[in-house]
Amino acid sequence: MAKTDYFSSPKPRTFAHRGFSHGLAGIDENSLEAFRAAIDHGAQFIETDTQATSDGAAVVFHDDDLKRLCGVAAKVADLSLAEIQTLSLPNGSRIPTLVETLEAFPNAKLNIDVKSKNAVVPTADAIETTSSHARVLVSSFSNQRRLATLKLLTKPVATSGSIRTVIQIWISHKFLGGLGLRLLTKSIDALQLPVSYGPIRFADTKFLVRLASLDTETHFWTINEKVQMVELIQMGAAGIVTDRIDIASNL
Repeated sequence: MAKTDYFSSPKPRTFAHRGFSHGLAGIDENSLEAFRAAIDHGAQFIETDTQATSDGAAVVFHDDDLKRLCGVAAKVADLSLAEIQTLSLPNGSRIPTLVETLEAFPNAKLNIDVKSKNAVVPTADAIETTSSHARVLVSSFSNQRRLATLKLLTKPVATSGSIRTVIQIWISHKFLGGLGLRLLTKSIDALQLPVSYGPIRFADTKFLVRLASLDTETHFWTINEKVQMVELIQMGAAGIVTDRIDIASNL
């Protein structure tokens, strides 16, 4: 059973990847405007990312450097929050803090990917400061970062397995007859997966059904075509992470 009521909404779960900016004039990814657009288009969850500034503020930003979105040859971690907030995203939005985002959307559920080691403490602090435990899911490609963030929280939050956990679970399913699966999934609520990872294909009905039997949800990213969304849900996926929340919300 889930540790919180994070997954209380109906299936399929719909996650707006970095908010919703696809084809919308003037909307930047991972901006307050993108999150508002996602909610307005029916998103149940907002998928986002955290980096940390040099003075220890968690900001909502995907890349570790500012070149792609701000045209600045610097890393997020090298600038203070005050310096970060003088920068503009391509359509004029500014980079929000995680606290600001959680406070701006008090009823929204966020799926937070902790992108760097120095973002661990600020991300946990933001969740604590806003008492947002019941409405966040903590994830990370790095199991070390994920576990370090969870350890700092005073209340349970939903969490998804890192890629290391995903591979261990798949190996158990594929080659070990499910040996150890209950233990591997005991402390996670979901796996958030690509359709394929190298030679491994995670979009497999038996795999998804087995995980569902262990109360572990599967969410696939980043799925933008309706046909593929429907196919994955029919296989047994619980949710879709997408740039096209306008499509996913109408499945």
